[in-house]
Amino acid sequence: MKIAVVGSGYMGGGIAQTFALRGHQVSIADASVEIADRNLARLLEESALWESRGLFDPSSTAQLSASLSAAAIPEAVAGAELVIEAVTERVEVKEGVLRDIAASAAPDCIIGTNTSTISIGTLAGFVAGPGRFLGLHYSNPAPFVPGVEVIPHADTDPAVVSRARDIIEDTGKTTAVVKDVPGFVLNRLQFMLFQEAAKIVDEGIASAEDVDKVVRSTYGFRLPFFGPFQIADMAGLDVYGMGFDTLEAAFEEGKFSKPEALRKLVESGHYGTKSGKGFYETTEAGATELALFRNDAYSRLARLLGSVGGSPTA
Repeated sequence: MKIAVVGSGYMGGGIAQTFALRGHQVSIADASVEIADRNLARLLEESALWESRGLFDPSSTAQLSASLSAAAIPEAVAGAELVIEAVTERVEVKEGVLRDIAASAAPDCIIGTNTSTISIGTLAGFVAGPGRFLGLHYSNPAPFVPGVEVIPHADTDPAVVSRARDIIEDTGKTTAVVKDVPGFVLNRLQFMLFQEAAKIVDEGIASAEDVDKVVRSTYGFRLPFFGPFQIADMAGLDVYGMGFDTLEAAFEEGKFSKPEALRKLVESGHYGTKSGKGFYETTEAGATELALFRNDAYSRLARLLGSVGGSPTA
C-alpha cells in the first residue's frame, strides 16, 4: 500500500516510520523536497541508532531505506490510499497544505490530520470530499507510543473511519474513536492533570520534582495497565464517592464535584469490582483473576523500572 505523510519533522517522520516498518511504501513531503530529503536522512540515522540500542528490530534501517522516499506534495500524494498531514499547528498553514493534498489525491484516498488541538470540522472545510477526512492523532514519539485517537467530524463517512482504523492497527497501534471536541480525549486529560500539578507547585504543597515522583510511582504507575475507570472500580466506587465528598467540601465550588455517573452507580449499590458491577461488570472469579493480573503486572513493572533506572533529568 502506498501512504504519504506531509510534514516530515519529528512527528510526521515518526508516523512515516511506523508504516514503512510494516512494508508499506511511504512518501514524505514538506515545504520543499530539500527539507524532505534532509528529514529522510535523519530518519535513517535515527533508525540505525535505535537499531543498535535494541529499540528497533534488526534490519529495520534496511527496511526503512527500501520503503521510505521523499517527494514534492503532488508526487507524494498521487496514488496513495492514505495521506496524513502533520504540519505545524496553525490553521492557515494546514489550510494550504490540505487543499494541496486534496487536489492531488485520488477521490477515494483517505486524508487524515495529526492535529492535537484544532477542530477536525474546521479543517474539513479545506478538503474537497470532506467525507474522506478525519483526525488521526498520534503521540510523540510516534514509533514507540501505541495509542492513536481517531476523530471523525460530523460528515466523515463511517466506512472511512473503519478503514483508517484497520490500516493503523495493522502497524501494531491501538485506536480509539473520539468526538471532535477541543482537546479530544488525550489532551483534555493531559492538560487537566498538568493544570492541577502546576497549582500544587504554585501553592507550595510540593515541589515539581516531588509531584513528578508521586505521579510516576502511584497513579501513573498503574496507567500502563488500567484506565481511570478500571482503577476506580478496583478501588471501590463507594470509596471514590466519599473521597469526592471530602474534596468537594475542601475546595471551591465545582472543582471536585462528584461526577453524575459515579453518584448514580453508588446510589444503586454498584461499587465496582467488589460488588460485581461498576463501570465494568465482573464475576467473582473474574475479580480474582483481575487482582492476580494486577499484582503480577505491577510487580513486573517495578522490576523493569528498577533495571532501567531514573531518567537523565531525575
